[in-house]
Amino acid sequence: MGLTKQYLRYVPTAVFGVVGSSKSNIIFVEVKGQLGKYAAVAAVENVFLWDLKKAEKILTLKGDKHEASILAIGPNKSQLAVGYMDGSIRLFDLTSGGEPTVTFKGHKSAVTALTYDSTGMHLVSGSKDTDVIVWDVVSENGLYRLKGHKGMVTDAVFMKEHNILITGSKDTFVKFWDLDTQHCFKTLVGHRTEVWGLSLISDNRLVTGAVENELSVWDISFRSKEGEGEPPQKKAKMGADLDGDEEDKEEDEEETDILSCTKVGVLKRSGRDRVITVKTDKDKTILGVHGKDNYVELFVICTEEEKKKFLQKKKKRARKKAQASSQEEDEDVRMEDAIELTVDEEIKNIGSIKAGGKIRSFDIITKKTGEKMLVVLLHNNKVEVFQWTGNETMEASQGNNQVALPAHRSDVRALCFNADNTAILSGSAEAVKMWNRNSQQCVRTVSSGYVLSLVFVPGERHCIAGTKDGHLQLFDIAGGKILEDVEAHRGELWSIAVCPDKRGFMTGSADKEIKFWEFDFVDDEEQNFSSKRLSFQHIRTLKMSDDILCVKYSPDQKFIAASLLDSTVKVFFADTLKACWGLSIQTCIQQKPHLFQPDLIIWINGFFFLSMYGHKLPVLSMDISTDSTLLVTGSADRNIKIWGMDFGDCHKSMFAHDDSVMCVQFVPRTHLFFSCGKDGKIKQWDADSFEHIVTLQGHHAEVWTLAISPSGDFVVSDIKKPFQVSASHDKSLRLWERTEEPLVLTEEREMEREKEYEESLNQGDPTVIAGETSEEVTLAATRTVESVKGAERIMEAIELYKEETEKMKEYQADCQAQNKKLPPPQPNPILKAYGDITPSKYVCEVLKKVKSSELEESLLVMPFSYVLDLFPLLEIFINQGWEVELSCRCLFFLLRVNHGQITSSQVLLPVIDRLRSTTLSKVAQLKDTIGFNLAGLQFMQQQIEAKEDVQFFSDATDQFKEKKRKKKKAEGKVILAMAAAGL
Repeated sequence: MGLTKQYLRYVPTAVFGVVGSSKSNIIFVEVKGQLGKYAAVAAVENVFLWDLKKAEKILTLKGDKHEASILAIGPNKSQLAVGYMDGSIRLFDLTSGGEPTVTFKGHKSAVTALTYDSTGMHLVSGSKDTDVIVWDVVSENGLYRLKGHKGMVTDAVFMKEHNILITGSKDTFVKFWDLDTQHCFKTLVGHRTEVWGLSLISDNRLVTGAVENELSVWDISFRSKEGEGEPPQKKAKMGADLDGDEEDKEEDEEETDILSCTKVGVLKRSGRDRVITVKTDKDKTILGVHGKDNYVELFVICTEEEKKKFLQKKKKRARKKAQASSQEEDEDVRMEDAIELTVDEEIKNIGSIKAGGKIRSFDIITKKTGEKMLVVLLHNNKVEVFQWTGNETMEASQGNNQVALPAHRSDVRALCFNADNTAILSGSAEAVKMWNRNSQQCVRTVSSGYVLSLVFVPGERHCIAGTKDGHLQLFDIAGGKILEDVEAHRGELWSIAVCPDKRGFMTGSADKEIKFWEFDFVDDEEQNFSSKRLSFQHIRTLKMSDDILCVKYSPDQKFIAASLLDSTVKVFFADTLKACWGLSIQTCIQQKPHLFQPDLIIWINGFFFLSMYGHKLPVLSMDISTDSTLLVTGSADRNIKIWGMDFGDCHKSMFAHDDSVMCVQFVPRTHLFFSCGKDGKIKQWDADSFEHIVTLQGHHAEVWTLAISPSGDFVVSDIKKPFQVSASHDKSLRLWERTEEPLVLTEEREMEREKEYEESLNQGDPTVIAGETSEEVTLAATRTVESVKGAERIMEAIELYKEETEKMKEYQADCQAQNKKLPPPQPNPILKAYGDITPSKYVCEVLKKVKSSELEESLLVMPFSYVLDLFPLLEIFINQGWEVELSCRCLFFLLRVNHGQITSSQVLLPVIDRLRSTTLSKVAQLKDTIGFNLAGLQFMQQQIEAKEDVQFFSDATDQFKEKKRKKKKAEGKVILAMAAAGL
């Protein structure tokens, strides 16, 4: 067997060029006690923490291979929950440098709603799969899955004083869930369109937003505990546009509900599109809402004291009006009692804030000083911050900070490396940016047109960009300015290729022309013609039969290749500079100027060489190998073809991507090349063996272009991310680095098959528990690769325990048979590795190492025969006091899911009976220990508080002394001033 060819692996090193993804939201985070200075926003699969004042990234929370879809911050301000597109949820600890603490997996599709309760101990998540799951953050496991919605869950909130959850969905319903009994006890059907947002102003007031250009306001009334409370009166507030009497009838019919919810009015919005976000600050003093436009509308929520004042003023005005109309006193009293505040008066509209683009998400806070802060994430990869004081006007909010420099506003369509691999150029629809490869920081930004092609000029102090309107723009990178803007073509300038001798370049455009240019030096007008600057001039033109999509020089400068819109690639000789009649172009122009009018096309003095055809759709990109022997083409027909430059024959045609191939490029000095496509994948290929080497995973949507460094050590690529209907984009750049790790194809194929198997497991349905008949509540977790592996480890540990136990029984039987003590058998090496522990202790250790969020699913995967073996072990664990809480959790879960088999087993009945008494005694001991520790902590707290009271007076004395010192200092300044004045 021959040696297997090995390759070197490329690994991702950085994601840059993105401020915030348009598929997620933005939230304020509190770091080191500073509120309003930092914000967290998703950046593709990672989460960035930005310093809003310095516009700097201070922390990166690394994600996995799926995009982040939603963020939520806990009440303790130190725990950040991130939901992903694959349905998983990860919790990060901000105090420990952003380390992930736990991962929850329960949804089958993207997480769309994520909220903590007021204590921070529970987390609720809603998804596109229409399920709602409540997670226990402390014990790190899922409590239950709530089923009932028929559409994507859009928002979820906890009530503060009641154990009730409220969820909204695209099925037009708002559901109330009793978390004590895990069932939906009330459904609001007042909306006729999708519910996109909801917010609890208080436990008695709910605001919901749908497709209409208004917010619905609902009053929540709780019934008495004895059930004797009367249904609340249906209020028809002034200015409320109620939908009819159907809701009232339904409310009257539901006499057994815990609460009643009545629509009391609407809040008019200026926007006419659907609501995207409805959010309040922590103190519930201000309400914000936005749609698909670039405005955030703000409402001030009146406090109870303010409501009383407004009501008194309103009654006073009504009384004066009644006196002026000479009404009777009894009628006056009745009218005054009937006066109430409308919804518009309780929740006042104070205006709108205009952002610099379409808004994706926002967050709002109120500082201790009363200052309001609003942070806005825009669809154009930009973050803006607004600040204002007071609730009456928004004039002071127009001065804002921005986090915009480290990113493009639109898609990056062109990339290139410099010669020493230290800098990267990127061009988009509005600017050209230069990035430092080591730090991934943007070091220069120059405004430009819509860039389609981009190259460094020899010397690398300048660059040339081809734009969508056919212009060539020359930039001075050091000065950050544009030197020339030439109208080179009449159509899109799709491609620029620098001549290998570095003396010029050629351009290909949609106007069916290939133009050749040479570099030149001209007088610098800004320096009063005292110095020269770089420029370029047009020397000749080649007119083709169709639009040119890509042009390339062969590295030996012998050929030029051009791909046309007719799906062909034409190759020309480029070494001759003689015209058809044997004279050079310059000589022809001098001798026969009448033949060369300015509007005539001058044909290139080369000869047609090859025409390569075979693609069914146009070739969008191509490249020639360093030795000028191979040409690789990537087409919109999703195929890659490898051609020989000697005879123009097609060596191989390969189906490469699931969508159009956007870019292909050879690794310098090799026959290896990379391709990228609209399917979001980057693939590496071997042009000699025609093998697919590896797929670089990381992108989540269309990959527009890629660039390889001259050394071949780095690959940088750009992606475009459409946001469903709104067609927003994610402008992130990814850097891939070649390592010294070998890559073997057989091993790579095996790893790909394992990944496919893992993905098939992760997309499984929630496990059905035998005996569970409720359609609303099921097990929270789903079967994953981790849960299957955890079950396998538990079963292996039980097998080892059984083997060691059997071995010890045989040893004891041999000792009794020979009536003497024999040498003990050698224990299993695994037990020695764990410190020579007993087999039962080893099973306990294995059980403890299974993730808390995966434990129940792992126990559910185990066959019932292993469950029978695990019950005696759980009895040993509880008797010995080993992990009593964990053992009880396993015991209760197994009893619940295997109740039928266990009760019919005569062998387990004595074990269950002993566990009943043992469990009660051990749990009682744990409660006593916790109670003792709690009492000790409370005593220590009292001692500390008493000490602080004494310290308080000391602080007051120090403040008095400081005030007295400042007063004396001020008096001294006055005396000195009077002396200087001669008084």
